[in-house]
Amino acid sequence: MSAKKEKKEPSVWHGFKAFLMRGNVVDLAVAVVIGAAFTNIVNAVVKGIINPLVGAIGTQNLDNYSSCLKDPCKVGADGTVKSGVPILWGSVLGATLTFVITAAVVYFLMVLPMSKYLARQAARKAAREGTKEVVEVSELEVLKEIRDALVAQRGSGHGDR
Repeated sequence: MSAKKEKKEPSVWHGFKAFLMRGNVVDLAVAVVIGAAFTNIVNAVVKGIINPLVGAIGTQNLDNYSSCLKDPCKVGADGTVKSGVPILWGSVLGATLTFVITAAVVYFLMVLPMSKYLARQAARKAAREGTKEVVEVSELEVLKEIRDALVAQRGSGHGDR
């Protein structure tokens, strides 16, 4: 029975804790929270800037743009189709614009600066390692010279005796 106690399996709690403490899970959780907060900013940009720009051409509400595939198209106030086959391309356009704006802001404000920062860090690390390697090589050369001098000194010392 003592062998069973020694071979204690990890509990479900320890497994769950290890899962949560993995870097990927924590990074993902942070990304989801930041993404949710960031969605509000993007929606405000679309509502405050993009929709008025589109409104200068037509209407600010892109959901109003549609085409009818099969006449007569009648859509109720609640969005249900009464007759015909409407294609609501305005809402697709709005969602696409929101996605493109989100992707652009994430890239230009997060990904690009972070990649430049990481590249600078890698260059600094490479420069530090390069100087360290030069120092190590020069130390190695000095040690080889000392060894060769000692070997030469021993060789000449044995001949004198």
